[in-house]
Amino acid sequence: MRYDLVIFDNDGVLVDSESISNRILAAYLTELGHPTSYEDSIRDYMGSAMHRIHELVLERSGRRLPSDFDATFHGRVFDAFRQELRPVAGVSDVLEKLRADGVPYCVASSGSHERIRVALRTTGLYDLFGEDHIFSSEDVGRGKPAPDLFLHAAERMGVAPERCAVVEDSPLGVQAAVAAGMDVYGYTAMTPAAKLAAARDRFVHMAELRGLLTSTHK
Repeated sequence: MRYDLVIFDNDGVLVDSESISNRILAAYLTELGHPTSYEDSIRDYMGSAMHRIHELVLERSGRRLPSDFDATFHGRVFDAFRQELRPVAGVSDVLEKLRADGVPYCVASSGSHERIRVALRTTGLYDLFGEDHIFSSEDVGRGKPAPDLFLHAAERMGVAPERCAVVEDSPLGVQAAVAAGMDVYGYTAMTPAAKLAAARDRFVHMAELRGLLTSTHK
């Protein structure tokens, strides 16, 4: 393994949540008078911190989302997670192999700390991380595509950015990892590979990831 730390995004990489959360987000925005399709939500908001949703809606409509938007949205998402959420296929094996190899890993997500924990506990992945290996955009001033979250995670884990690999499935996340000076591997199960073209490499099945992390090819 040529990396000293592997940083995982959460939604869509560890847990199969993007279809659930974007379905709910599109429906809620439409309900509030901002017509949004599922495809619109994936295109515009996948990988975003909540503040970016507020900023885009205000920019496009001139209207602010209600003050309880975040709480209502998360309440609906958590209810759906508890019924529907599953881990991404093969990711438990990846984490267990990294642990067996002695390679540190963590999660750095645009989601809130509460959202990350609900997702990891619901899918049985929480015990593979623990409190000290979970980082949220709430910890920094700017979410993805700014590099702040990944740099914060690396600093807290005691690893130089150039010794980190990031696993991401959104263009915003790939952009953030590149800006942080880290190698990034794009997971293309839901995202067209062309949208993750800035990644060092791309893969569609989690079983491929360990080989990419250990390969020395450019």
